[in-house]
Amino acid sequence: MSAHGKSVKTTEEVALQILLLCQFGVGTVANVFLFVHNFSPVLTGSKQRPRQVILSHMAVANALTLFLTIFPNNMSAFAPKTPPNELKCKLDFFSHMVARSKNLCSTCVLSIHQFVTLVPVNRGKGKLILRASVPNLWNYSCYSCWFYSVLSNIHIPIKVTGPQITDNNTDSKSNLFCSTSGFIVGMVFLQFSHDATFMSIMVWTSVSMVLLLHRHRQRMQHILTPNQDARGQAETRATHTILMLVVTFVSFYLLNCICIIFHAFSIHSRLFIRLVSEVLAAVFPSICPLLLIFRDPKDPCSVLFKC
Repeated sequence: MSAHGKSVKTTEEVALQILLLCQFGVGTVANVFLFVHNFSPVLTGSKQRPRQVILSHMAVANALTLFLTIFPNNMSAFAPKTPPNELKCKLDFFSHMVARSKNLCSTCVLSIHQFVTLVPVNRGKGKLILRASVPNLWNYSCYSCWFYSVLSNIHIPIKVTGPQITDNNTDSKSNLFCSTSGFIVGMVFLQFSHDATFMSIMVWTSVSMVLLLHRHRQRMQHILTPNQDARGQAETRATHTILMLVVTFVSFYLLNCICIIFHAFSIHSRLFIRLVSEVLAAVFPSICPLLLIFRDPKDPCSVLFKC
C-alpha cells in the first residue's frame, strides 16, 4: 500500500471526526460557562458553596476529558497519520485515563452530596430540609478525586508501549495504535473494579434520592400550600435531572466499554471502532453541562444546583 493509501480515510471516519470536533466545541463552551458561573464567587472575594465547588471541579474534569479525547488523536482530522512514539503513547493514555477517572469520581461526589443534603429531618409536618454541609468536606473530596485518579492509573506508563510496527503493509492501520506489555487481564480487572465501585455508589445514591423525593411528595400531597406546591414541582424537576444525568452516564459508559472490547479484538476496523468509542466517551462531558444549564431557563445553574 502506498503512502497516499495509508492517509485515505473512509467517509464514516471523517464524519465521526467532524462529530467529535463539534462535541468538543459545544462541550468546551458549556463547561467553561459552568466553571465561570460557579467559580465567580472566588473572584469576587466570596466563599463558594459546596455545590459550586463540586461543579467547578466537574467542569474542569469534563473539559479535560473532551480535550484529551479529541486531541491530539484527531488534531489532523484530514491529514496523514504517523505512528506515535512510546513516550506519546504513555502520556496520552495516562492523561486520558486520569481525566476519565476524575470525571467518574466527580459525578459520584456530586450524587453523594445531593443525597446528603436532601436527607429529611423530622421538624414538624415532615418538612424536607437541607442539612448544612460540613465546611471544606466537599472541597477535600474533589481534590482527593484528582489524587486518587492519578494514583489508580500509575501503572499505565509502565505497561503501555508504542505501536508494534510490522512490515505487513496490509495491516498498516494497526501500526497507528499503542500496545501494552503483559498484565493485560490484571489491568482490565483493576479498571473494571475501579469503575464498578464508583458507578455502584453513584447509582445507589441517585436511586435513594429519587425514592426519598417520591416519598416526601406523597406525604405532602394532602397539605400543600402555594409555596409547597412550587417546591414540589422543583423536586420533580430535580428528580428528572438526576435520572437524566445517571442514565446518560451509565448508558454511554456501557456502550463505550462494548466498543473498547470490539476494538481490542478487531483488526480491520480498529480506527472506525476507536472513533465510535471516542464519540461515546465525549457524550457525557458535553451533555452534562448543558443539562445543568438549561434545565431551568430562569436560572443558569438549574433548579437542582441553584447557586
